Amino acid sequence: MKKSIICTIGPASQHPRLLRRLQDLGVGLFRINLSHTRIEDVAPTIAFLQQHAGVPVCLDSEGAQVRTGTFASAPVSLQENTFVEVHSGPEPGQGAELTLTPPRITEALAVGDLITIDFNGVVAQVVEAQDGRVLLRILNAGVVGINKAVTVHRDLPLAAITPKDREAIRIGRQMGVRHFALSFANCEADVRQMRELIGAEATLISKIESLNGIANLEAIARHSDALLIDRGDLSRQVPLAKIPAFQKEIVRRGRAAGRPVFVATNLLESMIKLPVPTRAELTDIYNSLVDGADGLVLAAETAIGQYPVACASMVARVISEFVQAPGAPLCSDGSLLIRPHGGTLVQQLLAPGGEADLAALPQLVVEDTDLMDAEQIALGTFSPLQGFMDRATLASVLERNRLVDDTVWTLPILLPINPQQSPRLSAGQRVALCSQDGTIHAVLDISERFAYDPQELVAKWFGTTSSEHPGVARVLQRGTNFLAGKVTLVRHLESPHSRYMLSPTQTRFLFNQKGWERVVGFHTRNVAHRAHEHIQLEALTRTDADGLLISPVVGRGKRGDFRSSAVLATYQAGLDAGVYPKNQAILSAFASYPRYAGPREAVFTALCRQNMGCSHFIVGRDHTGVGNFYPADASQRIFERVGGLDIVPVFFGAIGYDAERDAYVDGLDCGVSPLSGTAVRDAVRGGRELPRWLVRDCVQAALRREELAGRELLVA
Repeated sequence: MKKSIICTIGPASQHPRLLRRLQDLGVGLFRINLSHTRIEDVAPTIAFLQQHAGVPVCLDSEGAQVRTGTFASAPVSLQENTFVEVHSGPEPGQGAELTLTPPRITEALAVGDLITIDFNGVVAQVVEAQDGRVLLRILNAGVVGINKAVTVHRDLPLAAITPKDREAIRIGRQMGVRHFALSFANCEADVRQMRELIGAEATLISKIESLNGIANLEAIARHSDALLIDRGDLSRQVPLAKIPAFQKEIVRRGRAAGRPVFVATNLLESMIKLPVPTRAELTDIYNSLVDGADGLVLAAETAIGQYPVACASMVARVISEFVQAPGAPLCSDGSLLIRPHGGTLVQQLLAPGGEADLAALPQLVVEDTDLMDAEQIALGTFSPLQGFMDRATLASVLERNRLVDDTVWTLPILLPINPQQSPRLSAGQRVALCSQDGTIHAVLDISERFAYDPQELVAKWFGTTSSEHPGVARVLQRGTNFLAGKVTLVRHLESPHSRYMLSPTQTRFLFNQKGWERVVGFHTRNVAHRAHEHIQLEALTRTDADGLLISPVVGRGKRGDFRSSAVLATYQAGLDAGVYPKNQAILSAFASYPRYAGPREAVFTALCRQNMGCSHFIVGRDHTGVGNFYPADASQRIFERVGGLDIVPVFFGAIGYDAERDAYVDGLDCGVSPLSGTAVRDAVRGGRELPRWLVRDCVQAALRREELAGRELLVA
């Protein structure tokens, strides 16, 4: 039940990045509208599209139509009960004078003819006709622009294919174009004529946009490969109120003839200027699919509109909803965002009114880091995990970087306990997880209580047993007795950074609202500096992404790490200063903590961002590493080793500053100054001024404000 999208290419979309994004969204044809393309631009436009995308090109003919010509000053405002002269010569109209194309068309007009111009309601009557010039009386006022369609309310002897169409088809065939659309296909003879020009091997789409086309639809379909309903031009001959019924009938008859049928005109008209469509537009698209339409055509929306990719994405999302198996539940977010890791976003929140049952539960006081993990499990950040790991899952993760069901997962998520403090807790019990002040934040349904050899655990987890490794030291300090089981969130942890907190359901909702489908995620525990800025902006370009999610961890780090308040303040300063492209960056705190697990943690942080809705994830040199415990490229090699990931890593090496060229470069060649979070931390620790090539002035100012407010920049 594949449904196609055809996008008209124009000034708004004729850009390599946008073309690639449209291709990624599944657009099946790039349409060149010859009515709005000069013949000298046909070959360059085809070449540009072929160079930057693999989507086939379709040349759409001008066909048998009358249009306004050029004016000395456009647009022209026409008032009721005034008179306007019209000619069809090559010179532009002057003052209140109009011109029409094709050449000599005014000779076919007769006194008494009614004509309408464009879609804005201009109605006029021919009151004089002599020597190729006519006089119109304006019966309904409006504004007329250049190259707008004109309807004469009687049949005129117009050529089905113009000389410009013939030349464009010749050029297109020479350049490998194999898809063509015939505008105003009125009869079988029109289609045969077009077929002779394009060849038997080409795909011919006949456009039904007149009453003659409807009357001869079966004959037209016999000699066409597909049909296209242009509701705009059709409405010049059919009352607007009848267009829905005519659409259904044309689709029915087209499909009965065994031909695919496409629907065009005003699909997302509001999105020419606005980032979101109307509900009526989406309903129209869905109902067109219900009618049996095989594809949808975006015209002005992608040719001249402000949001071409968002329009195509919106159509693709509606199609995605439509093509689900009958009876399947609607998509959770109706989006084209990457699916959560494992397929479903975990949501385990205490049901309203459930607090009353908590008082009778035994209570277990745990560390804030454990409550952070419980919260992220319940909110779906750690999907598909539903709780703290049992022994079998832990062993599988340590040995294979996979859960028991073979889903990729690299990092242990454990709940350590002190056996002396909780001697009676065992499988089958439900326990309340509390903070140090006794506040219940989560409920654990215990599935297993187990112990694990400490040296084996840290060796497999961190690749070392050295107590100099902060991750090893932390795990050994907490002990090696654990509780496993499903987690339900009761109350969110309080945080000084709550203004920046977004759950995975919220980030996905926000991405959908912004029309994002391809999002780059960035994980950090450092303040904003020029190396990270360089790779963030480069990743946006390299992936043709719609947006960037800057997602710093805000749990307490080791001594010497930047405090979360300083990290967030510097990124907010960068957003305020316009460091990132407008409306393309979101700052969202990740309520977790660094585990310093090197390559294992690199994959883990990527999977968390996938659950937030990111399709791509930046992996830099020594990502999430510490000291010299891991090779610089270890975090990149693990992605190749584990395989089976949906999220796409975007790899970067060391970034340097070339002072001679005043440029940021990949690599640390001779004469290049290295940039890193370590360099920034060392400078701050030493009380040194940070050079502008290392951090921006706005970042420096943000750090000063933090100090003036009495907040330490580094963890003591």
